[in-house]
Amino acid sequence: MSALHTTLHSIFRSMSGRAVMAMFGLMLLLFPLAACSGPADTVQFTTINLGIPADALNSPVVGPLPDNTKLAVRITFKINSNLLKQAEQQKIQPGKPSHLEVFAKKLGVDDATYQKIKDFFNIQGISLKLSKLRTHLAIDAKASTFAKLLQTKFVIHKYNGRTFYAPATPPKVPHFLANYIDAITGLDNYSSKPIHALSSFVPFNHQQPTQDCSPPDQTLFPRDVAGAYGFEQLWNQGLHGENMTINLVEIDGSYRSDIQNYFDCIQFKGRLSTINIDGKPSEAAGESTLDIQMAAGLARSANIMVYQTDGNTDGDIWGQINDMLQQIADDNVNNANAGSVVSISLGAAEQEITSEDMRAIDSSIQQLTRVEHMTVFIASGDCGAFTSRVYGKLAVSFPASDPWATSVGGTMLAVNGNRQRTQEVVWADGSQRSSCKNQWGSGGGNSVVFKRPQWQNAAGVSNKYTSGARQLPDVSAAAYALAVYFRGQWGAVGGTSAAAPIWATGLALVNQGLLKQTQQFGYSPSIFYQVANKSSGLHPYFDVTKGNNLYYPATSGWDYSTGLGTPNIAGFYQAMLKTF
Repeated sequence: MSALHTTLHSIFRSMSGRAVMAMFGLMLLLFPLAACSGPADTVQFTTINLGIPADALNSPVVGPLPDNTKLAVRITFKINSNLLKQAEQQKIQPGKPSHLEVFAKKLGVDDATYQKIKDFFNIQGISLKLSKLRTHLAIDAKASTFAKLLQTKFVIHKYNGRTFYAPATPPKVPHFLANYIDAITGLDNYSSKPIHALSSFVPFNHQQPTQDCSPPDQTLFPRDVAGAYGFEQLWNQGLHGENMTINLVEIDGSYRSDIQNYFDCIQFKGRLSTINIDGKPSEAAGESTLDIQMAAGLARSANIMVYQTDGNTDGDIWGQINDMLQQIADDNVNNANAGSVVSISLGAAEQEITSEDMRAIDSSIQQLTRVEHMTVFIASGDCGAFTSRVYGKLAVSFPASDPWATSVGGTMLAVNGNRQRTQEVVWADGSQRSSCKNQWGSGGGNSVVFKRPQWQNAAGVSNKYTSGARQLPDVSAAAYALAVYFRGQWGAVGGTSAAAPIWATGLALVNQGLLKQTQQFGYSPSIFYQVANKSSGLHPYFDVTKGNNLYYPATSGWDYSTGLGTPNIAGFYQAMLKTF
């Protein structure tokens, strides 16, 4: 028997039963503390900068964020740039699964690292979900739980006439985890909410709603757009979107009766699927309706996937948008050989979004483009050169400014009775300069965040406004007086919201033809510049040279109002055939 054991035995024998129990309880309390004095104390923590401007963080605190507030925190992991290049150059094998789950263990976090992350977040009331590419981690819990884990508390600030919540002190994470983090979102809601790239719906029948297939003559129906932009020539070759998928990202919903009436009118033969992400939308504002109808009207046999969320949330809406992008990535992890496209018609001025939100979405767009071989089309915005919504204050829209997205501007298109293109000018209206209500026109300009990528090179790209930054838009399409069936009646809408799905649908049809002819397809924004530089008289674009976006004039070649031009889809298809 050890000396320590003998001593303790003597002490306990000399004590009363009650005293022994008290001593035993004290030892139980002290034992965990002694056990933690070893390795746990050596864990190093690192503070995280959430990218909120200093003047916003120094604004008045008006109260605490309630402990039971549900937070959707998202971690985007760093990705090896060499692996992204490897994925981008992967040879396409149409019809064969791409098995990206195997590649994902190299692209994202490995099993050992993920286990350490799970151990850190392993407390009651918290849920974790790792994306299939292992590059994105969704963590849901109450504010009080995150406050405890990240050694901070959450407060509400009042800043520039609005409120936002954020950590009172910089959050802390283990050093090993910080080394893997590219972006962390959802710990604040500072970023401005995105705006639909959609002008107001103007109904033509102010009487009782009716179901019919006769939009007003003064609007553009899909068959008018199809005739003007060469879609009909692809239709005549049997290309209507069969086995092609068009993914739409939405922050509002739609009315089933509106969609069904429209589908009946155009004899839609494809499939429409709706996926709710982080809850379903609380309203139908017309954006989703426009996107669905534009895609269906131009590709009546396509598979249309609508990923939608509630745009009226009090949390970080950009996190929800990124969740939709990640869900698209998850759903297509084995479909990287399918030639699918994504269309997004929302955004906000770059200066109004935190760097964390921007990096997270940039990563998702890169994964969709470079790993899963999709083209992501994004509306360039509807406030002309002033996405800031302040006339004269230059700004461009994100995520349209992302260099891995294809930014789409807007025009005013005129057609004759034979649906032939007769005139096209930049869409713009500066008659009301006090505020932009999505009527100022085609968004375009220089990014203040992203550098100009090497592939953005064509006639007109280098000009007196060039600054070495990413230039918007890349292309454009009709964005004025488009026919939409909404709330039981026909009306007209406008905006680059319409232009983005026009181009997305056009590329889906082109890819359908390319897969049939060459077993290959085109993706990424770079292809539009490759086509422009190698078209050899095939005229893939209609060059819009009249008008301006209230600051930048339309010119021959690429310009800040309409990019490379509007689609001549038949010519674009022929030009793409030459590149393979």
